[in-house]
Amino acid sequence: MAHTIENKDKLLQRVSRLRGQVNALEKALNDEHDCSEVLQLLAACRGAINALMAEVMEGHVNFHILDPKHRPTTEQKKAAQELLDVIRTYLK
Repeated sequence: MAHTIENKDKLLQRVSRLRGQVNALEKALNDEHDCSEVLQLLAACRGAINALMAEVMEGHVNFHILDPKHRPTTEQKKAAQELLDVIRTYLK
């Protein structure tokens, strides 16, 4: 079973929150809010999408690259964790 199916509810909750943020952004633009408020909403949307990307990517690495069925070595697990740490830092 794919990790996106296993974590479906959690991922869909993130998408739902993201949808709410995008709707708030659209409303702010339609209502001609100050650019500082629009920028804040854009930053929130970016953060939400980056967090979703990081979560899906982590699942991908842990379930498809490290495939638990093949018992990854300690070195492989460490390398995967280092990669995920760099990705999370990059997405912040």
